[in-house]
Amino acid sequence: MQIDGVIGFDPSSVVDAARHAERVGYDGIWSSETGHDPFLPLVLAAEHTERLELGTGIAVAFARNPMTLAMMANDLQAISEGRFMLGLGSQIKPHIEKRFSMPWSHPAPRMRELILAIRAIWASWSDGSRLAFRGEFYRHTLMTPMFDPGPNPFGNPRIFLAAVGELMTEVAGEVADGVIAHGFTTERYLREVTVPALKRGLATSGRVRSDVEISYPGIVVTGTDEAGMGAAVQATKKQLAFYGSTPAYRAVLELHGWGDLQTELNTLSKRGAWSEMAGLIDDEMLNTFAVVGELDEIARVVLARFGGLVDRFNFYTPYEMDADRWAEVLVGFK
Repeated sequence: MQIDGVIGFDPSSVVDAARHAERVGYDGIWSSETGHDPFLPLVLAAEHTERLELGTGIAVAFARNPMTLAMMANDLQAISEGRFMLGLGSQIKPHIEKRFSMPWSHPAPRMRELILAIRAIWASWSDGSRLAFRGEFYRHTLMTPMFDPGPNPFGNPRIFLAAVGELMTEVAGEVADGVIAHGFTTERYLREVTVPALKRGLATSGRVRSDVEISYPGIVVTGTDEAGMGAAVQATKKQLAFYGSTPAYRAVLELHGWGDLQTELNTLSKRGAWSEMAGLIDDEMLNTFAVVGELDEIARVVLARFGGLVDRFNFYTPYEMDADRWAEVLVGFK
């Protein structure tokens, strides 16, 4: 199991954070797209590290088009000398239409086509074949020498696809190099829903489980003292309540018999009752969704739950803790 970290956008700290991640032994780092661009921090990280893998976790696919994604990923693959991972996610309809002013329709088929289009663009650059991609959602039929960067000396980046539902997970198995599970995912959901759906997609493309990686941002609740642990518990319960209020994640709750809770959380979220929502997350649910324990226990529990199930694990924490403390946790995996 590879252990990854995360990297923020702050220009004053990106370089130090990336160097620290490589120095203490992380295998990779992921940059997310929330209030900032996910690609730019990785340019700095690539320049100041040597072995660390660098991924977007995630970049919003439908806010862009296949050509812009292909170009950005190709350039980062070159800058990082083959260490870039293009992590893509669909986001949800209101954000795509109202925040990005982009079209939304049939997310799983559209994502499948978008990834195939990216691969077609890369192929035209690598072997000089004529670009002639014609799909239902995307059409790329023009590539002149001026805009052709030529073959990438480090090959094409790997593509990871964020997925919760079965259809998108099947798409990941069919056309991607890996799947990024959502943090609001349990061990049971991974075993009973995610992996079977991934294997169905793999079968469609004639591949097997070992041909792809599962990356999992697992929620971890820990602290250096009682007060810190208590704060971590409360922050995590708030985050779980937020995720649980989202209709797209209802299937995870339903698998555990908590489907009605999603309706209740959703109703409260519309009233802005965030504190009340967190109170509905009991300790059983907390321990189902999160790895909870002292710092020196985390590695053992993660390996017991997810060893052999996921290929990459990174610590997802909706609270702050010193980076050196996470380095202590990392030692337990080596």
